[in-house]
Amino acid sequence: MSSSPTSVQMDEVRSRAQSLLSSSGSAQDVKAEVHTMATIPLPLSEKYCHLPAEVMLRENVTSGSKYEALEALKKLAKALSILEKYGCNLTTPTRPRYWRSVKHNNPVFRTTVDAIKGGRKVLFLYGYTSPQFDGLSFPDEVSKPDTEHVAAVTLEVMILRSEVEMLVKGSHPHPEHFKDIIPFTIQQNKPVNDSKVIPPGDEQQGDAPPTPPTSTTSDPKPELASPPKPATVSECNLCGGASTLLCPSCDNQHFCDACDDLYHRHPCRISHKRDKIKATCTICGISAVYAQCSTCIQRLCVNCDRLFHSHPDRKGHARTNIAPAKTSSPSLSPWECAHCTTVNQMQAVLCATCERPRLATAASTVVDGPVSVPILPNTDWQCKSCTVVNQGSSILCEVCERPRLATRPPVAPVLSSSRSMPDSGAEWTCQFCTFTNTKPSVVCEMCSLSCKDSTGVSLPQSLQQMPSVSKDQPQLNVKPQPKPRLNMELKRQKTMRDDGLGLIHQIREAEKRGVSPEEVYAALCLCGGSNVNPCDWLSSELPHLLDEICAMAASVQLNYKTGNTGMQPVLEKDEKDGEQSAAGEGVKLSRAEAKVAWLAAGGDTERAVRQLLRDRQVKMRELHSLGFRDVAQCEEALRQSGGELKGALSLLQRPLLEPFHQRIWIDQAEPAIDPQHPDKQRICRRLLALYDLPSWGRCELVLSLLQEPGVTYSLEDVVQAVKESHDKDFIRRLLNNECPCCFCIFPRSKMQSLTSCQCSVCHDCFRQHFTIAVRDKHIRDMVCPVCSDPDINDPEQLDSYFSTLDIQLRNCLEPEVYNLFHKKLTEHTLMKDPKFLWCCHCTSGFINDGNQLKVTCDSCNKSFCAQCKKPWEPQHQDVSCEDFQQWKRDNDPEYQRQGLAGYLRDNGITCPQCGFQYALTKGGCMHFNCSQCRYQFCSGCNNPYHKTACKSAQCIYPGLHAHHPRDCLFYLRDWEPPRLQALLQRCGVNFNTDPSNGTQTDTCGVMEQKDEGGLPVDSPCGVQTHPGQAGLCEKHYREYLVSLINAHNLDPALLYEADELTRACQRYQVDTQRGDAEDDSAYHARLLKKLMEVPLGEKVPRNK
Repeated sequence: MSSSPTSVQMDEVRSRAQSLLSSSGSAQDVKAEVHTMATIPLPLSEKYCHLPAEVMLRENVTSGSKYEALEALKKLAKALSILEKYGCNLTTPTRPRYWRSVKHNNPVFRTTVDAIKGGRKVLFLYGYTSPQFDGLSFPDEVSKPDTEHVAAVTLEVMILRSEVEMLVKGSHPHPEHFKDIIPFTIQQNKPVNDSKVIPPGDEQQGDAPPTPPTSTTSDPKPELASPPKPATVSECNLCGGASTLLCPSCDNQHFCDACDDLYHRHPCRISHKRDKIKATCTICGISAVYAQCSTCIQRLCVNCDRLFHSHPDRKGHARTNIAPAKTSSPSLSPWECAHCTTVNQMQAVLCATCERPRLATAASTVVDGPVSVPILPNTDWQCKSCTVVNQGSSILCEVCERPRLATRPPVAPVLSSSRSMPDSGAEWTCQFCTFTNTKPSVVCEMCSLSCKDSTGVSLPQSLQQMPSVSKDQPQLNVKPQPKPRLNMELKRQKTMRDDGLGLIHQIREAEKRGVSPEEVYAALCLCGGSNVNPCDWLSSELPHLLDEICAMAASVQLNYKTGNTGMQPVLEKDEKDGEQSAAGEGVKLSRAEAKVAWLAAGGDTERAVRQLLRDRQVKMRELHSLGFRDVAQCEEALRQSGGELKGALSLLQRPLLEPFHQRIWIDQAEPAIDPQHPDKQRICRRLLALYDLPSWGRCELVLSLLQEPGVTYSLEDVVQAVKESHDKDFIRRLLNNECPCCFCIFPRSKMQSLTSCQCSVCHDCFRQHFTIAVRDKHIRDMVCPVCSDPDINDPEQLDSYFSTLDIQLRNCLEPEVYNLFHKKLTEHTLMKDPKFLWCCHCTSGFINDGNQLKVTCDSCNKSFCAQCKKPWEPQHQDVSCEDFQQWKRDNDPEYQRQGLAGYLRDNGITCPQCGFQYALTKGGCMHFNCSQCRYQFCSGCNNPYHKTACKSAQCIYPGLHAHHPRDCLFYLRDWEPPRLQALLQRCGVNFNTDPSNGTQTDTCGVMEQKDEGGLPVDSPCGVQTHPGQAGLCEKHYREYLVSLINAHNLDPALLYEADELTRACQRYQVDTQRGDAEDDSAYHARLLKKLMEVPLGEKVPRNK
């Protein structure tokens, strides 16, 4: 590297640009530096350190034609722009998601990078060194790209693209460095340094040659070698475009209008306040921005835009109108045209030069197309460059990666060529299929591809974009063309088109009949000169042709075996015996093989014979390498299988496997495995084959366990246990488990347990227990046969228990028993419905959807009250249940005869779980078990009974218990009747002491539930009555007095003695600590006050 000032400048700019690109990854940040390095006069070998620029130019620009060289340079510039984007994606801090790989099937990649020579070498320099089946990727050990190296390569790609574009436009300041590669660049770029600013009105029209510039020494013309460096313009932090808003809440980030609408639509940023950025011209920095140029990245005012884009190299740039130019009202003074700056007279309406209206603005000349209407950011938008419709949330195009608001790129001018079409303008050549089209259409007649993809010189003049020429203006330098003669090339093109269309039609018709295009082509090679349809020929003549090919191949092979030809041998020398045995028969070939060879030969019969023999030779050698040396058998197998090697191999192996098949399909049963067999390895192999044991050691462990003395378990049980563990002691524990029901020994695999406990029983006991429970017992009796878990009074535990029990019983119970279980489970679920009612006449239940008091049972057709559950009587109509009971006490002789026994029956036991009523008294055992839902509760307070420790806070009872309140019959039944009467008298409650008229006074007639023969039976009490107890026994008279106490919410603590008061406070966990110097009366009064603060029982029946 030389140390000239130019080289030093190149190194300084390169270092600065490389640092910027490696940190930001944005090509806009280094645009000025790239342009500076591209214009530095240095040879290519010194300017490019990493990129083989000279090699790429030589390989891609190989034609001596000027036009073809320009087209190759345009193609190279387009590919370099794509490679530049790949490099920027690797250097940016926010790399794309799939940066590690480049796919070759990407249409943009195929038409750009893969279309030039050296494109993949650039990707290799980036780091894509690992080839994949569909592209290139970084090696697996590389976690992130080498940013510094990628930035250096990307920078040289950008420099080369800039130089190539300047060469295409003819604006390169130093074309002499390319004279050895592209010779025409010197002649093309000579006028560039002497170019001057040409006003729009002085442009050359049509094809007239430009006027040569006149040089003077007194007034030199300004040179426009490169565009001026734009002033500092803030860029959008998202898309890189020009920003219009500044958000102080987002760390003073800049946004354009579209990105600001998308970014600040988020709920967290919707309240941000943004400031408007005043846009000024990037050249003068004073005037307001009028138009934005997407080609040179400039935001210009009206005057600067008119002057800057009047240069021929920048005349075709596409600009977007930002703000309409302010026009002054017409005055009486001379006016200046906004388009060509010509000063016109006062009375002129049109410009004398460009004939534009007086009030016309420069917008009509600035923008090449109509001004784009802003698109809502939340709608789909179409890219103006590649016309791909993108999602509304995307900022860049998915294909060409151009910004959403970018305008359409400038169209390259149509270059004139010596190969121009005649004036008729009707013929144009398709660049894809080289077919000459004679009609001015937008698509090729042969390949149906668009003409806009073809080169400009191939397009018909009627479709090319030519500058408009006035009708009155004569065409200069146009020679009269002679009348065209008969064009033989056009005739050839027409013949080729007709043949191609005919072939396509025949292929499509053949595909409908199941014939492949290869068969159609091969058939046309034989019957193309006749009018026979190829499909008909294939069905009628092809079988005979295939037989002829087989015969010819067999004849050639037979001649070789007899020594009459010099063809290569089919088999090796060690098969000489087999060849001699088959010499008289010839090779056996099939039609399928002949057809494959015929298609491979393209319909040529002789080539098909040679191909058929070569294919058969390869297949015979393959069978020979597998051990099949009988030539006749191999040929017969290949013939029967249609030439398929796998089918022939199957046919040859079938006789060898016949003994094995006979042994497998024999009717004799397989002998059982004998653990005492002397051949231990044979037994282990059988265990591996039959039981799929994981290793040889597990097989030996199975044999050792079976050979122990006194074993009683089977082989299958041992194998199952060995699969679970390799510990011999643990396996013994798995194989020896005692059933707690039948006390037999079973392996763990034949034991079953419930999810509610850890108990395990054998399968037979499990099935028998639940079969009996389902048939003869209630649904709540289906608990563990060993520990009787779970607790049936816990609804949550009960529901989860039944959901898993259903799965376990599905496979072990008989179908009818399992259906009965489901029926009972359904009734149990229906009982939770608040509209479910039990019939008071029978044991049936149903859902009552009505709102009337009178309901009728569907089973017994008897009616009862839905509220008080008493048999329905006509007097209950339109009368409340309390008034109806009072009426019966006053008017019903039978009710009056029963006296207090009827009162106790009417206020009997009601199940708090299912609501079923029992016409029984509460005397006797307070632990009541509902016959309908198996709910266990106290008949005095309705609190549930628990078998184990309950969920109550600080419960100290581990066994069967219920938390009775102090006003429950459980405690008050121990009081003497006078004490209960004293509590009622103290509170002013009346009670009966004499029996009703006509009642039996000798024995108590109250109905109660008794246990007779192990079954609950309802029968009268029958105990001797005493005077003063209203015709009841002492037990039921106490129950009558307690029902009055509960009905009037009386607190029995008023009559508690000192020891009773202390025990009650301990039950309710009331602090019984005696204070200092506190006497007994004050202490008892304080305890009584605290005890009475504890509420009475919430579930105690309080019927009046």
